[in-house]
Amino acid sequence: MARYTGPKDRLSRRENFDLFGKGGKLTRLNVFPGVHGPKGVRGQSQYGKQLREKQKVRRLYGVLEAQFRRYVDKALKSKGNTGEALLSLLERRLDNVIFRLGFAPTRLSARQIVSHGHIFVNGKKLNIPSYQVVVGDAVSLNSKGLAIPEVVKSLEQKDLKVPSWLEKKGPAGHVKALPKRGDITEPISEQDIVEFYSR
Repeated sequence: MARYTGPKDRLSRRENFDLFGKGGKLTRLNVFPGVHGPKGVRGQSQYGKQLREKQKVRRLYGVLEAQFRRYVDKALKSKGNTGEALLSLLERRLDNVIFRLGFAPTRLSARQIVSHGHIFVNGKKLNIPSYQVVVGDAVSLNSKGLAIPEVVKSLEQKDLKVPSWLEKKGPAGHVKALPKRGDITEPISEQDIVEFYSR
């Protein structure tokens, strides 16, 4: 399955949520995409609601369907709450950690920074965005990464709130603990996703 390369605003409008961190740059968020706009929207079934939530979260973290399904399967096999286990797996992706640490303005740009080899994990270069960080991992940017304009701008942000499970010191970070449900601020209904795949 190919990765979506079309207009990002369209996906955000489809999910009625700013998926890519555009903030004020995102226009017409409440306008449904397509030539007919909201006229084509009917009452949503329970299945439709679950599907939309799944698509929203999958696109939010930039994960393709097959990989997202693998995360769900792994979460189903884990102990404890399945939905929270799924979110923990998504949060522990290396590209998401780079985003949460404020090294990049969006998850998409964080993914590119990782893919281009600008990230060290425990002192070794790692270019796999889906890598699952573990407690104790040290994450840092290399010299080329520190010279990227959007990275420089992101590191200058003073109002960034780093999740409690991560620790940031300049262009470096440390995984202190596993992410908890309360660390995720985006409006996500993980139970809808679990129920969607349990049908």
